[in-house]
Amino acid sequence: MIPKGKLIIIGGHESKGDVPGENLDIQKKTSPTSHFEILGTLISKIPRTHHIIEIIAAASSIPREMEELYIHSYKQVGFTHVGIIQVENEADAQDSLLIKRVQNAHAVFFTGGDQNKLMSVIGQSPLLTAIKNKYTEDKHFIVGGTSAGAMAMSETIIGGGPIVEALFKSDIRISKGMNMIQGVIIDTHFIKRGRFARLAHAIALNPSCLGIGLGEDTALIISEGNHAECIGSGMVILIDGSKMGLTNIDVADDSTPIVVDNLTVSILAEGSSYLIQEKKFGLAAGK
Repeated sequence: MIPKGKLIIIGGHESKGDVPGENLDIQKKTSPTSHFEILGTLISKIPRTHHIIEIIAAASSIPREMEELYIHSYKQVGFTHVGIIQVENEADAQDSLLIKRVQNAHAVFFTGGDQNKLMSVIGQSPLLTAIKNKYTEDKHFIVGGTSAGAMAMSETIIGGGPIVEALFKSDIRISKGMNMIQGVIIDTHFIKRGRFARLAHAIALNPSCLGIGLGEDTALIISEGNHAECIGSGMVILIDGSKMGLTNIDVADDSTPIVVDNLTVSILAEGSSYLIQEKKFGLAAGK
């Protein structure tokens, strides 16, 4: 079924907890676009007297100061009510009161953290089912996520994997995500943390999927589960494995480096778009 709502996947933004030496020094020529601004722009186009967003923290806990930042920032861009839903276990994901809050919301937003933790508490839960049902049926409903919250949106997700100089079969973990969108694998902090090889590895294992590597302060707004519009100050790298050539990925042992021929790469930036199912690139008028 084609979803009527909109999906927003955001590449994240570096926190003070980063490990020194693991990130590239990125020079920006344009001002970063926050996810608050992105969602605010979308909800401002929907005529109603109030807008409700529920922030879902299941990938990590939200410190009190971050709760205050979310509430203040989302109210600044037009949300009249900002709720925080802390999902710490499977019982929380079955709570009828929390499910009712999601059903009454106009947007939900998944925070960052650990995508495996997120899926361990929300996967196959009534809370997730309520979100997916509303996303499928309500054309004004928005589901957003940043960092791990964005990575977990797809049916197939990267559960983890180191950044190394050569690819080995055991270096990546693939698992099940929220299945908000099919046919893609999403990675975040993509440029800053040098994750091109990791996503290429995931696509070599799943060549029918499109790899989406989201730069920081950069997002894709996806309509009808297919039309992706790029916004933000960075770029999105797409890796298409549908025409993949020779590879040893099926026969290599854990000590043999993986080789892959003919992955197709596209680069999106603000003003460009992409049809996921058709694998077709586009530019906005005047670009």
